[in-house]
Amino acid sequence: MKETKAAITALLEKPTSELTLGRFAYDTIQKQYLHIIKQEKPVLADKDPEYLHQMRVGSRRLYTALQVFEGVVQLPKAAQLARVRSLTRVLGNLRDLDVQIASLQDNYLPQVTQKSEQRSLIEVLDRLHQRRKKAFAETKEVLTASRYLDLKKAYESWLAQPTCTLIANLPLLLVLPDLLSPLLSELLLHPGWLIPVNELSPDNVHTLHDLRKACKHARYQTDFFLPFYGEDFKTWMKEVKTLQENLGQLQDTEVLRLLLQELAPPDCKMKDLNHMIQQQRHQALENWETVRQKYLDAKYRDYLRHLLLTLQAPPAPQST
Repeated sequence: MKETKAAITALLEKPTSELTLGRFAYDTIQKQYLHIIKQEKPVLADKDPEYLHQMRVGSRRLYTALQVFEGVVQLPKAAQLARVRSLTRVLGNLRDLDVQIASLQDNYLPQVTQKSEQRSLIEVLDRLHQRRKKAFAETKEVLTASRYLDLKKAYESWLAQPTCTLIANLPLLLVLPDLLSPLLSELLLHPGWLIPVNELSPDNVHTLHDLRKACKHARYQTDFFLPFYGEDFKTWMKEVKTLQENLGQLQDTEVLRLLLQELAPPDCKMKDLNHMIQQQRHQALENWETVRQKYLDAKYRDYLRHLLLTLQAPPAPQST
């Protein structure tokens, strides 16, 4: 498929029944790419961390789109998955430091009452700020290097004259369940569902972190296709988002625990902070057993399969 950008835009405005897989893939990739580029200058200005957050989200969504439409589009080498993954990793390193600093500074430090803990926490923050300076320098270098410029040129070239495979001509609604079925399988087969809350330990907490990433991956993919599903599907996505946020809160406490081990003075016990971390962990896992059992229930799994495969969901099974 080789069309002008104007022709592609005109085709995307056709009724849903006429929308092909290739046209939808083009629209999705274009949207995520433009979102990334829009954040570029304010990220380099480094005045507001929200722009970095948005650029990272855009790069993750673009990466997800390339995975979804891997067999549909034919991109130049400089625009393919590996290049986008490298960009996402650099942005993620800086964004993670922003999140850690904000959490310690805004949420934990004001609640610490012991002077010795306050001093130790400020020392940890100072070290994180030093790490952030290095991470920002790396991000700036990446966003001004030829490799990143090549990535942008590759996308501008492809968007102006896209090339796709034969299956791009298939109607989107015909293949939509096939696109999302592997996603559901990946989520339902995750080993994280088999970890009861009373068996969670430092040795297996990474498995729940990986389940969180699977939830995020599911959300990013399904977000592309929300207009083609009903309210039941959207309710499920809200459920997945809540689960992702809870598991994210759990992961944040684990990262913080490891940071304190690494950066805090060894003679400081951090009693207040450790107590708050335990409270956060308890809150994050409060509904884990209920959610876990729900996703292990055969009826609910069957409901989710129907939700994806039919595009019109049957009534959700009643709780027993």
